[in-house]
Amino acid sequence: MPRPATGRPRLDGRKILNGIVWKFRTGVAWRDVPERYGRWAALHIRFRCWADDGTFDQTLRAAQAQAGAAGGIDRPVSVDSTVVRAHRCGM
Repeated sequence: MPRPATGRPRLDGRKILNGIVWKFRTGVAWRDVPERYGRWAALHIRFRCWADDGTFDQTLRAAQAQAGAAGGIDRPVSVDSTVVRAHRCGM
């Protein structure tokens, strides 16, 4: 994860990332993330910064390239919903 060049020392990036992952795996609000991951506001700010500067996109591309080089990706994968809502008139 990128490190800032100046300013006060930041919280451990791994701890912050674990908190972000925990938040999205459980589906809780930012304010309900356990304190062991740091202040919820710090997690949210770091999430927004990483999302805005493309850190998550770069990480995904690097993981896909590594898995592809190791032969771990052999076909495209599609995620679909199990619920399809349609209006009665649409049938």
